[in-house]
Amino acid sequence: MALRTVVVPAAGLGTRFLPATKTVPKELLPVVDTPGIELIAREAAQAGATRLAVVTAPRKQGVMAFFDRDELLEETLEARGKTDQLEKVRAVNGMINAVSVNQERPLGLGHAIACAESTLDDDEDCFAVMLPDDLVLPFGVMNEMARIRRRYGGTVLCGFEVPEEDVSNYGVFEIADAGDGDPTVRRVTGMVEKPDVADAPSNIVATGRYLLDRSIFDALRRTEPGKGGEIQITDAIALLIGEGHPVHVYIHRGGRHDLGNPGGFIRACVDFALNDPAYGPSLQEWLTSRLSEDAVSYAGVTD
Repeated sequence: MALRTVVVPAAGLGTRFLPATKTVPKELLPVVDTPGIELIAREAAQAGATRLAVVTAPRKQGVMAFFDRDELLEETLEARGKTDQLEKVRAVNGMINAVSVNQERPLGLGHAIACAESTLDDDEDCFAVMLPDDLVLPFGVMNEMARIRRRYGGTVLCGFEVPEEDVSNYGVFEIADAGDGDPTVRRVTGMVEKPDVADAPSNIVATGRYLLDRSIFDALRRTEPGKGGEIQITDAIALLIGEGHPVHVYIHRGGRHDLGNPGGFIRACVDFALNDPAYGPSLQEWLTSRLSEDAVSYAGVTD
């Protein structure tokens, strides 16, 4: 069955971006000039989804307001002949049907996903989850994951290969041969959260893209809260694996940006700006000058 619904957990407090996120939801911070939530909506629409189920908290309704049409703004831009800005504002109109799912308290990723169950149609047998902190590039990874589900059924996750010394920063897959010789697909037999390097079962780590079988909701109902009273999606997936549910990982060879922390966010902005014809050439020239040996800090500190 074609993908219809993408769940986007967006109820977190964004504490790593304070004080900016005291009033502005992290998902609305712009990567150059496009909010992160719009980039996720584009990716979802490109994968064929028609519904974006955004899991938000009562204090973060501004995320949903972004998908509302602003007719006065559009009329003003049109009257002033600001065609480029008008096209950017209208880009989200009709891109995807964004619906709000309320999560009163952040009780873990598994809990957030469970909150979205009622948004699915009765005959949807699978759905996707895209974490807005993760930009997985180029767009299209969900199409590959759907291909793998058509071949093997069950649940499909997305993974990256990282240097062995970095595995302790991630959830790491225990993997086995999928049996068809495809180097981008492995069968998942378990997961280990942030293991020591010596204990890591592989160097394939999880990132924020999931193609979940609908049976995950039953597994989540049977998953006990863990640390901090949170329900984790990895625990529910482990439960399904133990019951014989097929789970595979697609090993993505592209890029990734972590928008969940200021350092990763800055790198994403620079990367996107360098590839933008309007900003790229001047930014590259400035960066070259700024990083030269005789560059002077804007803080007034010299080498």
